[in-house]
Amino acid sequence: MTLKKSNAWRNSPATGAALALLAALGFSMKAIFVKLAYPYGVDAVTLLALRMGFALPVFLWVGLAEQRSGAQLSRQDWGRLFLLGCCGYYGASILDFWGLQYISAGLERLILFTYPTLTILIGVFFQGKPFTRREAIAIVFCYCGIGFAFMHDLDFGDARNVWLGGALVFGSSVSYAIYLSGSAPMITRIGAMRFAAIATLMSSAVTLVHFALSHPLSAFIQPLPVYGWGLAMALFATIIPVFAQTAAIKRLGAGHASLITMIGPLLTIGFGWWLLDEQISFAQVAGAGLVVGGILIASRR
Repeated sequence: MTLKKSNAWRNSPATGAALALLAALGFSMKAIFVKLAYPYGVDAVTLLALRMGFALPVFLWVGLAEQRSGAQLSRQDWGRLFLLGCCGYYGASILDFWGLQYISAGLERLILFTYPTLTILIGVFFQGKPFTRREAIAIVFCYCGIGFAFMHDLDFGDARNVWLGGALVFGSSVSYAIYLSGSAPMITRIGAMRFAAIATLMSSAVTLVHFALSHPLSAFIQPLPVYGWGLAMALFATIIPVFAQTAAIKRLGAGHASLITMIGPLLTIGFGWWLLDEQISFAQVAGAGLVVGGILIASRR
């Protein structure tokens, strides 16, 4: 009886919702950790290399465990995993880290949250999927929200930096949308946990190669707080949310789990105000509301 109750609790919707909230919290903290590390003089490539380097042993362990129990991968599978890893956890991350040098954490999270609408557009233009009126409304909501958030940052920062940072983070969102669009067939084929682990391993390798080609090894010598923020990013904004999100999707399904993560932009804006002294304006709150509303519309089935 006790075992049945324990299994029921582990697989319950409430547990799935808690895991989805944990994932949203972790992903929302990434921009905060990056912003807290930058004042110590670390650059984006080194910080990303520290993040992926700290996370590498965990994903390597999971990847090896899943590889032993899963189906054999073909050379074509490995090629797709490499390309998706480059788009998802390397390309999207490096563009995001570069963008955070110029814009607020709140605007960064709102721009990144356009990836569901970009995934829809990729499906329409490149995968022959239909484009519905509901999806069109969702896209209008999202980009009107981004416009409001841009107004906030333009009022509190240099216009050129805001446009440059916004373009870099939007490129990050495009890269992540490409990753999501191509990941569904691979997840179906090899499983979510195995896919996440191997794709992250691929991106970690590319990140470390990028670092090795562009930086001397002495660049890894950083002030102690940089290691702390890098480790925090690896643990709380990478490892825990990746596996929590996977577990939440398993219990709730992708649709319901993604709806719960809609709280992410609001969490980042709140943490940015609390920990980074970023200003909150009506335009930013209105923009966040429009973006979240647009994603909610896009997520309905």
